[in-house]
Amino acid sequence: MKSYSQRLLNFFLLILITLVLSFQLLGVAPVNAGIDDDRFDGNIYVVYAGNGSLVPSKVGLADALHSQTPVILVYYLDDSRDCKQFAIVVSRMQEFYGKAAIIIPVNVDGIPFKNSYAPNETGYYYNNVVPQTVILDQKGKTVYNGKGIVPFEEVDDVLRKVFNLVPRTESTTLKRRSFNEFNTELVPQ
Repeated sequence: MKSYSQRLLNFFLLILITLVLSFQLLGVAPVNAGIDDDRFDGNIYVVYAGNGSLVPSKVGLADALHSQTPVILVYYLDDSRDCKQFAIVVSRMQEFYGKAAIIIPVNVDGIPFKNSYAPNETGYYYNNVVPQTVILDQKGKTVYNGKGIVPFEEVDDVLRKVFNLVPRTESTTLKRRSFNEFNTELVPQ
């Protein structure tokens, strides 16, 4: 006669095998996140840029303008192929300018529909295209309005002017040196 523990183990093994077979028979498809499609896969900054610190924004636009700090507004949709591909550029903006500028990613689905917006509302700067990058200087003046996937270097050139930094052609080129799979640092070439 089998012991109680052996019967219990056999019972759980039978349930496990049944579950595995039922999932295979039902044809449950694996999860496929794709950077080259317009499907919703979750928040693009978490999934494609590996940067969950961007969303939700820690500061609203009105407070950011009041702080007299440069603001980078990035309009996006989580189910847009172009926005998915642009997410890594936004993460790179944060890498270089995240401590000096306020970066506000704006999901355009969250902009309330109104006939007009005030300059301290995100809808004021939105031009019905994603991705869209708007840079406001310390006084709240629009100094850049890039539509579509814009290269980091283009945004960097504008931010260098805003922060009164030397142009990239005159600065030291920094090269990434990875010292383990999780950390990197910038060092002169």
